[in-house]
Amino acid sequence: MQMTWLKTACIAAILAGSPGLALAQTQPVSGNTRASAQPSTISEQEASGIAKDAYVFAYPLMLTHATLQKLGNFAVAPPGDAFGPPNQFHHARAFPKADDKIVIRTNVDTLYSAATLDLKAEPMVLSVPATDRYFQLPMLSLWTDVFAVPGTRTTGKNTARNFLVVGPGWRGKAPAGLEIIRSPTRYVWIIGRTQTNGPSDYENVHKVQDAMGLRPLSAWGKSKYVPPKGKVDPSIDMRADPPSVVDKMDAATFYSRFAELLKDNPPNPVDYPMIHRLERIGFKVGQSFDLAKLPAATRQALERGYADGKALVVAEGKKEAGIGRKGWVYTTRSGTYGTDYLYRAAIAQCCVGENLPQDAVYPSLSSDAEGQPLNGNSNYVLHFDKGKAPPVDAFWSVTAYDIEGYFIPNELKRSAIGDRDKLVTNPDGSLDIYIQAQSPGKDKEANWLPVAKAPFTLLMRLYSPREEFLEGKWSPPAVKQGN
Repeated sequence: MQMTWLKTACIAAILAGSPGLALAQTQPVSGNTRASAQPSTISEQEASGIAKDAYVFAYPLMLTHATLQKLGNFAVAPPGDAFGPPNQFHHARAFPKADDKIVIRTNVDTLYSAATLDLKAEPMVLSVPATDRYFQLPMLSLWTDVFAVPGTRTTGKNTARNFLVVGPGWRGKAPAGLEIIRSPTRYVWIIGRTQTNGPSDYENVHKVQDAMGLRPLSAWGKSKYVPPKGKVDPSIDMRADPPSVVDKMDAATFYSRFAELLKDNPPNPVDYPMIHRLERIGFKVGQSFDLAKLPAATRQALERGYADGKALVVAEGKKEAGIGRKGWVYTTRSGTYGTDYLYRAAIAQCCVGENLPQDAVYPSLSSDAEGQPLNGNSNYVLHFDKGKAPPVDAFWSVTAYDIEGYFIPNELKRSAIGDRDKLVTNPDGSLDIYIQAQSPGKDKEANWLPVAKAPFTLLMRLYSPREEFLEGKWSPPAVKQGN
């Protein structure tokens, strides 16, 4: 799901309102309760550089936590929306209407089934239904890495499975019939999608959604389980979007909260070089951190590094969002990031919640073949040569949005077009998609993606893209002006 905080092809939730999970309150893993480790003797320049790296390293964790806080901060889930209290599935039951102005770059290919998990108290049992329909349930750690994706591509069609999702500190034994999925972090974000072939298909999709299950391990095997009401934290600003929440933190707040989250959302095994650098400015995994207790010179150096790190993440996020670029913009290396901390932070800043590319990739376009911004006062053609349509194992589509990212009302009530539509090929086997404000003619309307006489953008979605796309042997063709 491409999800700039406002560029979300996702849950009508990461929207401007939904609260959630509290900061971790576990004891430091070392058992040491001092406020912060003492920094080693380093220069102010070194301290500032490490603080800059610390911001880049921490940003995805901080942003994802702020996001899950909003998504889960409900006593009862709003009906029909894919967000609500933690440790429960919440399902979007219909596509947004064409005139909805809530979430931008909304998806009309799938219906969402999402959940935020808090594994502190006990593991959760995730039940996956048997279906031949395309679906995926990507599970993201708080660091934004996708660590599991039950679904059609991975666990297979018509295969019911029951998984025990456990936190990083859990050392129990799974009951018979449950397969362990070990989360790297206490908190988990599930962003599920199920193929939906238009409103007439809703009933079939709802059956798949209703067969998805989440319950605590203590309730496994019991015939009836009623999820408890959620707890609303009134201190969470439901009007502020998560990137703004993080951006408004000062250095002391940012680093202090980061230290608290590290207590039960630990770094990855490959992160020791970074962790050892952080220790040099007073960070110790499992301990609290208080910037005010550091020497004045060190504190000022960390504040400068904080500002530098923030500026770097914003700049890189804009690049990954495609600002200033021409042509289709997309990445085929999202979902897992290793030690490329700057890239991970940039993807979080522009599009938090990205899939593994093997599951879905969303190329976006704002300019034509000549580099000119797309505008409905011109007519355009997206042409695929014979045998050169988007290579996917599931399906593909192209959606048009106005310049703000909302659907464009039109006489056909069509916001997207793709291989599940009754497209008409040319005599030579090629395919043309007509993107324009006025009808291209009755004989071409099957292939018409309507827009308004105003600026617009396009988003192509490829579900289960094949290796030729992932390896760069195929790329989306340029959109050219037509007659």
